[in-house]
Amino acid sequence: MDIDDLKRRLIAEVIEREGGYVNHPADRGGPTCWGITLAVARENGYQGDMRALPRSFAAKIYANRYWHPLKLDDVAPRHAGLAAVLFDFGVNSGPVRAARKLQIQLNVLNNRGQLYEDLEPDGAFGPATLRAFNGFVKARGNQGLDVLAQTINAERIVFCRRLAERDESQEAFTYGWFRRVVELLSHVLHQKPVPREWIDEVAIK
Repeated sequence: MDIDDLKRRLIAEVIEREGGYVNHPADRGGPTCWGITLAVARENGYQGDMRALPRSFAAKIYANRYWHPLKLDDVAPRHAGLAAVLFDFGVNSGPVRAARKLQIQLNVLNNRGQLYEDLEPDGAFGPATLRAFNGFVKARGNQGLDVLAQTINAERIVFCRRLAERDESQEAFTYGWFRRVVELLSHVLHQKPVPREWIDEVAIK
């Protein structure tokens, strides 16, 4: 699949998973639509009713706020599953946290620096992280990327569990979080196609 088509599809699939307008009393993010919180929508210039937030506007936010900071144009051609995991992690928990967990995993998988240099786990996916990622791919190949994607998913489950342990009100969401993470990679392979017009709404720049 062409990288632009893959980007459109993965962003459209996140929008589908997030769903339309929700205002759950236990959700600390407040009103959301297509997974975009009120605060994020306002930061990006949207001043309308959240119930009317256009999917195309949400797609631009996903590309600029989550896809590009995680350098997924570089990751996705190597492994669509890992790109989907990092993107979904970034959407739910922030791109800095997603990048930091990737850096930590890469550090413990470099055979004490023999495969590539250790990273500072600062949550910034820059040239050093890309070099380490490419070093990992060179050493471990596609099978290694399968393993890396699963380890990132495991980190997500631990993070979500700790949220619920610290704040019981978040138990309203815990099962849904776990299910989303567990099913994510199979969704990448088997999820029913989202409507074509949703994919066409996603900007590729």
